[in-house]
Amino acid sequence: MKIAVVGTGYVGLVTGTCFAETGNQVICVDIDSEKIEKMKNGEVPIYEPHLDVIFERSIKQGRLHFTTDLAEAIEDAQIIFLALPTPPGEDGSADLSYVLGVAEQLGKMITDYKVIVDKSTVPVGTADKVIAAIAKNAKVNFDVVSNPEFLREGFAVDDFMKPDRVVVGTESKRAQEVMKELYAPFIRQGNPLIFMDEKSAELTKYAANAFLAAKITFMNEIANFCEVVGADVDKVRLGMGSDTRIGKRFLFPGIGYGGSCFPKDVQALQRSGKELDYDFKILDSVIEVNDRQKTVLAKPIKEYFKGNLRGIKIALWGLAFKPDTDDIREAPALYMIEKLISEGAEITAYDPEAMPNVEKLLGHRIKYAPDMYSALENADALLICTEWLAFRNPDFDIVEEKLNNKVIFDGRNLYDLEKMNKLGFRYKSIGRSEVLNKKEI
Repeated sequence: MKIAVVGTGYVGLVTGTCFAETGNQVICVDIDSEKIEKMKNGEVPIYEPHLDVIFERSIKQGRLHFTTDLAEAIEDAQIIFLALPTPPGEDGSADLSYVLGVAEQLGKMITDYKVIVDKSTVPVGTADKVIAAIAKNAKVNFDVVSNPEFLREGFAVDDFMKPDRVVVGTESKRAQEVMKELYAPFIRQGNPLIFMDEKSAELTKYAANAFLAAKITFMNEIANFCEVVGADVDKVRLGMGSDTRIGKRFLFPGIGYGGSCFPKDVQALQRSGKELDYDFKILDSVIEVNDRQKTVLAKPIKEYFKGNLRGIKIALWGLAFKPDTDDIREAPALYMIEKLISEGAEITAYDPEAMPNVEKLLGHRIKYAPDMYSALENADALLICTEWLAFRNPDFDIVEEKLNNKVIFDGRNLYDLEKMNKLGFRYKSIGRSEVLNKKEI
């Protein structure tokens, strides 16, 4: 099939590349000419495991193309995917100006039947707005379909190629047949292709992300309460997760969720409710608790240094909002950095992939280390904000040697409490007993 993908951000690039991998002819369009030229030369603009392999292969085999010309991109396309940004406005609502702007252009350009697919995460009712924007100028038949993505950063290629489910919102039989043909290679193992109306498909994405955000946030509340009553959140998590009604995933406590989806989508759903005079009380709490959780380790850090962080040197491991990505959008590490440097602390950070993005944002307000152990040089404490695999089993002899104090503040609960006790570290994690350095007692 011939496919155009408008927008080459995270979702657009993964979508276009994965469709090309299954034999389709795909052309991706973006207004950023520099980015387009880099991709034409085989350069992947984002870090996502395994994406580079199929990206390069699809270009070499002539299935994946790039352009800045929207008219060129859609001319022969049977399906046009809109994978455009929907950033939150000041009030938290999704900004649809990019989506509707392109939709209006499409109305002037299409000369035969097209299926136009909303791949961006958009509020309920957006499909109707896209139809109206295209119809203002269109002189041919078209269908607008809602097809939300459910991609986890770090696992996006696997999630796309082997989806749990594919949700398609359309009541057009013609569009349904097109989407069945398109997704046939991805659901051969029996995972469902679920057809529904457009509004239900739009809400499905928001509902799924909001539920997962609520699950994470609930576990963080339980972790905080564990510290109050002296329980161990690891044991509570195992006991809860063994219940098949609850499940094991998204129960790991930490310093909050971040990224491009959960914060934006929860806010957008909350705002949609307010616009319709519906009060999402659960989402209000999820947002409030998560905002607080991002800096929950600031208090014990300050207490350890007797209330004064001025001149204190903190080594920070992990800047991305999660491992296996370079995405720093709403990353808890950024909130911790702001909190600590506002108190006078000095930060030296290391992340396997996200440092260039943080440097663009923060410049020289913090220092950047070439490797995880270099970040520890002359540091007074170690703070862990992202659970990269490289951080899970470090050489603690080197950690002890380089740190001025044997103290670790772990926002992702990477280490065993008994082991940290034997090693003699002061170790503060989330929802578990604090391990004390016996020499300090």
